[in-house]
Parts: sequence; C-alpha cells; structure tokens
Amino acid sequence: MADEIKYEYKAVQTVRGTSGLVISKMEKDGWELVEQAQGTLRSTLEFRRPKKPQPWLLIGAAAAVLVILTIVIGAASALSDGGEKKGESDKSAAAASEKPSATPTPTAAESAATEVITPQNNPEFAALLKADSCDDANLDFATRHEGQTVAFNGSIVHMAPHGDYDTRYDFLLGPGDKGPNTTVGPAFKYEDVNIFDLRLTGKKIPALVGAGDKFRFVAEVGEFNADQCVFFLDPISTGIR
Repeated sequence: MADEIKYEYKAVQTVRGTSGLVISKMEKDGWELVEQAQGTLRSTLEFRRPKKPQPWLLIGAAAAVLVILTIVIGAASALSDGGEKKGESDKSAAAASEKPSATPTPTAAESAATEVITPQNNPEFAALLKADSCDDANLDFATRHEGQTVAFNGSIVHMAPHGDYDTRYDFLLGPGDKGPNTTVGPAFKYEDVNIFDLRLTGKKIPALVGAGDKFRFVAEVGEFNADQCVFFLDPISTGIR
C-alpha cells in the first residue's frame, strides 16, 4: 500500500544498568523501543523509527534529465574529431609516464594512524579525559566508539593480581601523570592481563611496572560499566614516557 509506514531498525547493546539511559537517548532521536533481550552482562535493545518518505516525483524527473544529458553528450562526442582526441590522449599518456605522481599513496601504517582517536584530533575524547569517572560522557563515548582505538598519556593508578594468579593483573589507569593521586578523568581498566600483554615499547623496557608509572597508552575501546563507573580498555601498545 502507498500509505503503509516503512520503518528502519537499529540494534544497540548495553551493559547492565545502562539500558534506561540508552533508551532515553534513542527516544529523543525519534526511535521507538520494540524489543529488549536481557543477557547476563549485556542487554540487546531493538529500536525502530519511520523512514523519511522519498520524493519519488523529483527523483524520477532528475533521472529523466540525466538520461537526456547522457544521450546528448554521447552524440556530441561521436561527432567530434576522433583524431585530435587521440593525439591529445597520446601526449597526456606520454607526459604521465615521464613525470612521477606528485601525491604519494598513503601507506597502511599512515592510514591506520589517522584512525586512532587522541585528545588532539577528537574534542569529545579530550573532554572525556577531564570528566568525572561516573559522568554520562563515559557511556556515550563507549557506545559510539566501542572497538575503535584511542591513545593518551596516562599513568597506572592501581595494580593488583587478577584473582589467584601471580602473573596476571588488573590495572586501573588514569589520564595524566598523577598515578594513585589521579582525581579527574575516566577510571580506565585493563582486566586479566600479564606484562607481555601490555606490549611495552621504548628505548629501555622495565622488568617490572607498578602504580605511578607513566606511559603512552594505545588501547581498544571496550564497554563502560555504569554500576562500577569503570571504563574497560584492551591494551594494544604501551609506550615508555
């Protein structure tokens, strides 16, 4: 039916205790909650909202104009002097073969580097590093950027063995250089990792690390636990500072 409402759908995963905040935010953007699947640690929320109607008459008219323009251009091209075009094409090809490209192709490393979120290239992340550890900015950033890479200068706030392990630890990290005295910014956490997992880099790699040590942390964004006000990260590399 022409008047039938068509919907677009979106699924959002939330950690325990944060579903209400996510539902409220999505509803402000026009989404309607249609289903909620509760898991042990995460919930899956299914939303929908009406699709905006497409201006089919305008689209059809534009398509017709494009077809006519294509026919006219094709006819004009066929009637033009083919020999002259061939000569110009040969000259252009010869010039291109003699002169190397002035714009180098980006390497894979350079392309990857542009994808890393830092306080310098992302105002949202810069503001997050100065926010309270329980601020809604933590959940908003984790929801939008989970799985992406962030990099920041920070220090180890606390370090403790994970469970009964002797060589696996839980690290609490903070932005800045104050270590255990850190009072601002998210409570970033590396959970159940060993020293090798940190992937330490630099001229002089220490045998041991501990609270107060300063590093350049590069990590993958995980989930934010709103009940504990803990922002989980997965280590990618840890540069000595």
